[in-house]
Amino acid sequence: MTLPATNQRIDGKRLWDSLMAMAEIGATPKGGVRRLTLTEVDRQGRDRFRAWCEALGLAVRVDAVGNMFARREGRDPTRPPVLMGSHLDSQPSGGKFDGALGVIGGLEVMRTLGDLGIVTEAPIELVNWTDEEGSRFGHSLLGSGAWAGVYPHDKVFALRDGEGVSVAEALDAIGYRGPHPAAPFLADAYFELHIEQGPILEHEEKLIGVVTGAQAQVWFDAVITGRDSHAGTTPPYARRDALVAAARVIDLVDRLMRDRGEDGRGTVGQLQVIPNSRNVIPGEVRFSVEFRHPASAEVERLADEFPALAQAAIAGTGCTLDLTELFRFGLQPFDPGCVDLVRQAARRLGYPAREIVSGAGHDAVYVSRLIPTAMIFTPCKDGLSHNEEESIRPEEAAAGCQVLFEAVLARANRER
Repeated sequence: MTLPATNQRIDGKRLWDSLMAMAEIGATPKGGVRRLTLTEVDRQGRDRFRAWCEALGLAVRVDAVGNMFARREGRDPTRPPVLMGSHLDSQPSGGKFDGALGVIGGLEVMRTLGDLGIVTEAPIELVNWTDEEGSRFGHSLLGSGAWAGVYPHDKVFALRDGEGVSVAEALDAIGYRGPHPAAPFLADAYFELHIEQGPILEHEEKLIGVVTGAQAQVWFDAVITGRDSHAGTTPPYARRDALVAAARVIDLVDRLMRDRGEDGRGTVGQLQVIPNSRNVIPGEVRFSVEFRHPASAEVERLADEFPALAQAAIAGTGCTLDLTELFRFGLQPFDPGCVDLVRQAARRLGYPAREIVSGAGHDAVYVSRLIPTAMIFTPCKDGLSHNEEESIRPEEAAAGCQVLFEAVLARANRER
């Protein structure tokens, strides 16, 4: 379909002011946010989001894993809704815009529809997905994964953080274990606005990224077990140093990444050394491993080869390695029709744009398995994200939100 010409515009200042208001919740001294999922700070962000939605007359419902859906009725309530959204939780030292841009941008779309008195043919729902980041309970895309049927609910509820608190307990503690099932429902499409979290758009001076899909990934949890012993009295032949063994595996991850050139991605982002005493040889190390690549075949190859290579890397250390694969998924293409709505909107608005494959995982990845999906990227300064210095310009936020508005409106008003 072709987008009709329109002069309808979102309010860029209101969007920016709302982004800054949300950033006050969990604000850090360095200008970022710490809004870990299902914490008291997350509750405050959720409560503010709910209040903003209800002030617009939107009906807000919460499902069993805390996903929030704010519904604006259409002219035909029997039509499946068009969804848009992202997440409000952050990394431990996160930025103001990762996730929040998509949720608050969606809110601005709702506000603009109200300002202009537009009644869409199909209903529209704005979503705040629970625990996209995975930084507290170890599984990213938790809410969208539960909704899409990727993660069984009993597994989700039983996950625990570093303090031993389960997802179920955390949901109850902040009052966001909703009465509605965390299960997919019939929906027409899903659109997600997000910062790129990389440097390509800024480097090429493009205002909009037309996201055609998300690259393949595989994640592991690793546990290396050695033996605690005294740092001063244990000679080399008697040592079973779990940290030395872990260092060899970490180096392997980096080498495997670099072997794949500029498209390779390999990261160890979490590391727990036990007992973590300066005069005790570590007896256990727990850490995360992930690989990403635009080609599904490369991730499949890494997933299959890495366990044996890691075991070989620790040979001779006297330690054992236990690897658990958390998940893997191939390159996830987005819906051509939805992607084209984004492409057309950027072109008609005169915004410099380019097609791009997402290097990061997003809720859109799991949602796209069930319903037609597209994403919109905006640049971020120096490509920096998952960092308190993460930054975008107000005009970049407004441009991304305007494209979101155009695409969602066109989809919600399309002929059945």
